[in-house]
This record gives sequence, structure tokens and C-alpha cells, in this order.
Amino acid sequence: KIALYTDISGLSASTTAFTATNEVSTSGTSYSSGGNTLDGQAVAISGTTAFVDFTDETFSSVTLSAVGAMIYNDTNSDKACLVLDFGGTKTATNGDFVVQFPAADASNAIIRIA
Repeated sequence: KIALYTDISGLSASTTAFTATNEVSTSGTSYSSGGNTLDGQAVAISGTTAFVDFTDETFSSVTLSAVGAMIYNDTNSDKACLVLDFGGTKTATNGDFVVQFPAADASNAIIRIA
């Protein structure tokens, strides 16, 4: 899953699981606690680099602001996989909020292991 956050300063390398602390509010935003399920997971290898890609994720018809997100495994004790920093506040007002993942290759994919 992918959850959106208004503040990611409390999320670090020691964060081991999903937390609702500083998650985007569900009140009047059309955002659901815990975020959305990521679709289109794909794992591939190029040379000595393995990488993971996801389908871009759309939070539909929402009004919210977020500075980052957490990808976590909701089928395995909500274990945290990674935290994304959007590099500033991103907003949607009664519209779609889209998390666009980079190209799925050994140089750009969101998760790369060499």
C-alpha cells in the first residue's frame, strides 16, 4: 500500500511499520486511512541490478496536501518498505492526487538493488 503524509520528519531508517502519525487527514478529504493499494508491481533484473516498479497511483477526487508517502506491506504486519519525500508540499483540490513513479529500469526505478 501507499499512504500519504503531511510531515515525514518522524519517519526514518528506524521506522519499521506503517504509522498513522502525521498521515493525511481523512476528515473531509476523501482520503482513506492507510492509503491506497499499489497495483502493477513488477520486479525485473538488468545486469547486476534488480528493480521494482509500480503503476502510478491515483488518489481520486481528493482535497489534500502531502509532503511524502510511505510504501508498506499491509499483508505482512504493515512493514515499512520505503519513505518518499516529495521535495515540498503537493496538493490536490477536489481532484486527483497522482504519485508518478520513475521509469522502470536499473538507473531510475523507485527501488533498485545492485
